Amino acid sequence: MEEFLEVRLRGSSFFEFALDRLVFSWYVQYMNVQNMNKKGRENRDTYKDLLLLVEISNEKNLSQRDLSKRLNIALGLVNSYMKNLISKGYVTIKAIPSKRYAYYLTPKGFAEKSRLTYKHLQNFTNLYKIAKKDFQVLFRRLEKENVKKVVFCGVDEVAEIAYISIQAFEIELIMVVDYEKGKKKFFNYTVRPLEDLKTGACDRVVITSMFRKEELHKKLLAIGVPAENILSQGEI
Repeated sequence: MEEFLEVRLRGSSFFEFALDRLVFSWYVQYMNVQNMNKKGRENRDTYKDLLLLVEISNEKNLSQRDLSKRLNIALGLVNSYMKNLISKGYVTIKAIPSKRYAYYLTPKGFAEKSRLTYKHLQNFTNLYKIAKKDFQVLFRRLEKENVKKVVFCGVDEVAEIAYISIQAFEIELIMVVDYEKGKKKFFNYTVRPLEDLKTGACDRVVITSMFRKEELHKKLLAIGVPAENILSQGEI
């Protein structure tokens, strides 16, 4: 599976308007795993088309190898996507010195870039709203159950959405834990290893990672956290 964690769509209003540091890699990760069904694959493919169209619109004298390195997409896949974009009339190709080629967006290509930008902005907005609503529902339920202290387990962009959401409730976040190395700070919290999570130290542990739910759940059970005390986004 290709990864796009370091992709930057320079000059694109799509990222300037919506995908800031908090949620950029979360949306990218989501797009990376869209291969479970036909609609998911179509979303992932149009996302790659958008990446290529934006890069070409920003800099014309790019080889397919350049695009492959910038977007971290296999060279063979770049070739396949470029052929598709050219066949649809979105991109035109011209020979330049040194036996290279220059790619240009056609008027139709600029229109398609705008369409895909809007499409993925809508996707992102919907995903963000769903995640925020899920956490609000979860924290509202915990507040009604008189839960006073929780621990977040798993630090990524979804955890940041959870942190923003919990501010509206009378629930104290007392600790943030994760098993991955290199995660040192989360807002004003020092991220601590899972082993520091003592049984009974909190009322509930909330898994705050979209893509490591099952893995984190197993690790929490392994260190003795009761299954009924482990919750995650989307649970009612």
